[in-house]
Amino acid sequence: MRTVTPSRPRWFVAGDLNGFFGLLVDNLTILGFIAMALIGLFQFPAEIVFTRMFPGTAFGVLVGNLLYTLMARRLAARSGRDDVTAMPLGLDAPTSIGMALLVLGPAFVAFKAQGQSPADAAISTWQLGMASLVVMGLLKLVLSFFGEAVTRALPRASLLGSIAGIALVLMGLLPLLETLRAPVAGFVTLGLLLYVLIAKGRLPVPLPGVLVALIVGTALYYGLGLAGLGAPGFALPAWTPLSVVLPWPNLGFLAGLPHTVPYLPLLLPFGLLMVVGGINVSESARAAGDDYRTRDILLVEAFATLVAGVCGGVAQTTPYIGQPAYKHMGARSGYTLLTGLFVGIGGMLGIISGLVQWLPLAVLAPIIVYVAIDITTQAFQATPSRHAGAMVLGFLPSVAYLLAIKAPGWIAPEQLQALTTQADAHGLPELAVIFTLGNGFIITAMLWTASVAAMIDGRLRRAAVFLLVAAVLALFGLIHSVDPRGGIYLPWQLQGLARTISWQFVGAYVVLAALLALLSFTPGAPRRTT
Repeated sequence: MRTVTPSRPRWFVAGDLNGFFGLLVDNLTILGFIAMALIGLFQFPAEIVFTRMFPGTAFGVLVGNLLYTLMARRLAARSGRDDVTAMPLGLDAPTSIGMALLVLGPAFVAFKAQGQSPADAAISTWQLGMASLVVMGLLKLVLSFFGEAVTRALPRASLLGSIAGIALVLMGLLPLLETLRAPVAGFVTLGLLLYVLIAKGRLPVPLPGVLVALIVGTALYYGLGLAGLGAPGFALPAWTPLSVVLPWPNLGFLAGLPHTVPYLPLLLPFGLLMVVGGINVSESARAAGDDYRTRDILLVEAFATLVAGVCGGVAQTTPYIGQPAYKHMGARSGYTLLTGLFVGIGGMLGIISGLVQWLPLAVLAPIIVYVAIDITTQAFQATPSRHAGAMVLGFLPSVAYLLAIKAPGWIAPEQLQALTTQADAHGLPELAVIFTLGNGFIITAMLWTASVAAMIDGRLRRAAVFLLVAAVLALFGLIHSVDPRGGIYLPWQLQGLARTISWQFVGAYVVLAALLALLSFTPGAPRRTT
């Protein structure tokens, strides 16, 4: 029998440069979205964002990536392999955007309405953001010990399919829209990335392809803009002076804890979704050949979030679902080390804030589009082909979530209220159904995919169990929340149409579960497969 001789893996390989630029751009893009939402939409003081919120947030990325680098090197040494790719860690896109739009921005407006000056309201909002991360970090810390049990209970199609839906709809379409808001610069950047990363083409310059794409895209964006040939509305960004800020631990989160209470219906699901996402990415890495222990992945995620919160951060960290994409780039463990150091130290020195201000979103967003393509492709390649239909069904809740987060920007508030409360002859209000389906979409996708995969495998009673779990979660708003913001609640607190919608969804799951249980006793039931 061949034995594996432990060896010391190399610190850096050529593919780590592409991985570094890809992971760095992922984090810069999300920080750009946060800054754009707070400063552009809510007139939040830019100085607080760049000198208070960003350094602590970046420090959490540093801590998490250093720990994931050590985990990868230990796995490589233990297995004797030199192709182990570290788990990438960064800021979570959906909940970071949700924090900006649903928690931090509205809280800033509320503090000002209470009579605080904009500067004081900004500090109170920052402390609320810190406290929110501490709350979510503690929740993730507790739930991390149950991650492996979930991976044993759910099929691979359920775990990979749910993140493939997120990738295709949210990580693919939303960044693509940002890409095409400056079509020449954005589309050329995307095309170059697809050429070097998917088509495996070689460029005539000895530089990493991702870096070349970013340089070309940025040059086009500013060159065309300054020549008057760019997208309408081009303007040079306002400059906020750089400053050195060390993210020392502080007790500011204690002042923000009382203000988190009204936002707990949002914060708790945010934390829960990250645990589910951590389980999924562990399975994704396992499918790509790197067998990380799920509990360890989740513990690092929780610890990094807690560190960020205590040190002033406002956006939670998470392992990224693109680990196979970075493996295909040729990255190993050096790219997470480089990213952690650059983001963490750059956040302290103001470099990250400067890049966020000057790198256009149209040039940053295409790298996320590529990662979305790779994730979706891997989901189909790494699961049994018979489960493909189940995974496609799991994509649809992500579509509903996309429509739900876009609807408030397209529809006037009074019209939005009417469209979500007025039923017609066809049944429940269509927009209310969209919001309800989109809330808790990751868990919904997992349960739908798991149920259909169980049907395909002839395990009808197992499918019925998944549906009953969905019914219980829907009862309390963990999925299909009738609160437009996605909050959880006790079922007897609901009134009127909200109560009707909730019980209709719960009833749908219960009836279908009962029907499948009965069908499991009939001669025509599918035969169980392994």
